[in-house]
Amino acid sequence: MALDQASREAYEEIVRKNPAEPEFHQAVFEVLEAIRPALQRDPDLRDAAMLERLCEPERQVMFRVVWTDDAGAVHVNRGFRVGFSSALGPYKGGLRFRGDVTLGTVKFLAFEQIFKNALTGLGIGAGKGGSDFDPAGRSDAEIMRFCQAFMTELVRHIGPETDVPAGDIGVGGREIGYLFGQYKRLTNRYDAGTITGKNPVLGGIPARPEATGYGTVYFLEAMLGTRDDSFSGRTAVVSGSGNVAYHAIAKLKELGAKPVACSDSGGYVHDPRGIDLDLLHDLKVARRGRLAEYVDHVPSAKYVADGTPWDVPCDLALPCATQNELDEQSALRLVKNNVRAVAEGANMPCTPGSLQIFREAGVAVGPGKAANAGGVAVSALEMQQNAARERWTFERTDRTLRDIMTDIHRTCLETADEHGVAGDYVSGANIAGFRKVVAAMDVCGYI
Repeated sequence: MALDQASREAYEEIVRKNPAEPEFHQAVFEVLEAIRPALQRDPDLRDAAMLERLCEPERQVMFRVVWTDDAGAVHVNRGFRVGFSSALGPYKGGLRFRGDVTLGTVKFLAFEQIFKNALTGLGIGAGKGGSDFDPAGRSDAEIMRFCQAFMTELVRHIGPETDVPAGDIGVGGREIGYLFGQYKRLTNRYDAGTITGKNPVLGGIPARPEATGYGTVYFLEAMLGTRDDSFSGRTAVVSGSGNVAYHAIAKLKELGAKPVACSDSGGYVHDPRGIDLDLLHDLKVARRGRLAEYVDHVPSAKYVADGTPWDVPCDLALPCATQNELDEQSALRLVKNNVRAVAEGANMPCTPGSLQIFREAGVAVGPGKAANAGGVAVSALEMQQNAARERWTFERTDRTLRDIMTDIHRTCLETADEHGVAGDYVSGANIAGFRKVVAAMDVCGYI
C-alpha cells in the first residue's frame, strides 16, 4: 500500500518542515499509509487541513539541564518535552533518558502516542519527553541530582490537567520518585496525578511496572484466539531484558508459553529450557548487570555477543527493546522459521520492510500503538486513582488492564474489517485511533 497524491504532498511538506528526523518521518508515513482506506471511504476526513494539523505538534519544548557528578564536575544535557495532541485530554506520555535521545526521537514517540492513547478510550492526549542523559553507570546520587535539575525546568510545563509524564527507557521507579519529589518541593503541592509510575507509597498504582509487558501478552493472546491458537506449547523470543521484556516473559510463562531467548545491548541469551525468571530478575533488575552473566549460572544456555534474538527459531516474537530493532533480514529469518505472530512491546520496533514481509507471509502483527498500550492505559488508571484518592489492588488493576487490551484488540480487528483490510491490525489500530482524534479535533474548531 502506498500514499495517494494528497497524502504524499502532505508527507513531503512534513519532511521539509522537519529535516533530519527520520524516525518521525517513518512514523508519519506509516500512519498516512495505514489510514488510506479510511480516507478513500470518507474524503471529508481531509477537510480543514486535518492531516496537516494532526502531524504538527501543539508545542515543543527544549531546555538546558545542568548538574554535577560525584566528583563535582559540571555536566550539560538537553531536556525535551513535546505535547503533540490534547484533543482527547491532557498530554500523556513517558520520559526517556538515553544518550541517543534527540528532539526527533521525542517527536516520533509523541506522535505514536496520539493513536495509542486514543485506543485506550481513557480520555488522554499525547506527549513525550526525555533527555540525552544516560543513567547507565551513574550513582544514585548523580541520578537524583540530574532528575532534580531536569524537573526544575520541566515543572513549568506540566500538571494533572495539562501534561502528565511517566517513565520510559532509562526512567523507572527510582527516577520517577526523584522527579516527583522535586516537583512537590518546587510547587508546594501534592499533585499526585502530575506524574505516573510512582511507588505505591506516593500514590502509584499496583501493576504499573508490569502493565506494558503484561498488556502486550494479553493482546497477543487475543490475536492467537482469532486463529484458534493459544500459548500452550509455543516457544517465544523476546528482545530486551528490561522492565517490559521481563514482565512479558513472566506473563508468557504464566499463560503456558516457553520464552527461550532475550537480549540486551551486548547480545542475546538462548536458554532452550526456558528463561530463568529469578536469575533474569537478579541480573537485570536487582543488580542492573549484563545478560552475558546468565551463562555463568546456566552453562547449558548460550550467549551470543552482538547477535540478534530473531535468529532463534520460535512460534512467537515480541520485540520489546527499541525502535527499528527488527529489520528485513530478521523478518525473513523469522518467517523461514515459521513464526506465527509478532507483538510489538516497544514503539515502532519493526522496520517498514519487515512489516511488509510479515504481511506477505500472513504473519499476524500487533503494532506497538495497540499491543503495548497497556502501560499508558494503567498510567491513566493511576490518574483516576489519584483524582479519587483511592487505593486500587493489584488484582483490580490487572483485571481492568486485560479488559482494556481485549477491547483494543476487538476495536482494531473490527475497524480493519469495516475498512476492507480484514485481519490487518496495523491499519485497524491506526484508523481507529485516527478517527477518534479527528472527531475530537473537529468539534473543537480550527485550533
